[in-house]
Amino acid sequence: QVQLVESGGGLVQAGGSLRVSCAASGRTLSSYVVGWFRQAPGKERTFVGISNRYGGSATYADSVKGRFTVSRDNAENTVYLQMNSLKPEDTAVYYCAAGGRYSTMTYAYDFWGQGTQVTVSS
Repeated sequence: QVQLVESGGGLVQAGGSLRVSCAASGRTLSSYVVGWFRQAPGKERTFVGISNRYGGSATYADSVKGRFTVSRDNAENTVYLQMNSLKPEDTAVYYCAAGGRYSTMTYAYDFWGQGTQVTVSS
């Protein structure tokens, strides 16, 4: 199995940028589809973006399309979420997850990181 650790969260002003990372250990990340999800206080965990195994294809939630980009460096066993033009409503804990299916649904993923907090101030 694979272990995932997110990093790079923090506090940023609206309009700013942040990049969060998801580092994997235990197995090579190219064996998995990797998705990014987020969860705001009192709300359900929702889909943000997804990268296929080789980084050649990505899908995004409508709320982040054009602002967020998922990329991966399989040599470094790491997946990134670049977030630009951040808005206060992007404030949430961001999670990466690994699984075998290209899916926007949380139940499709077998392995999850612990999450990293992203806070966007207005």
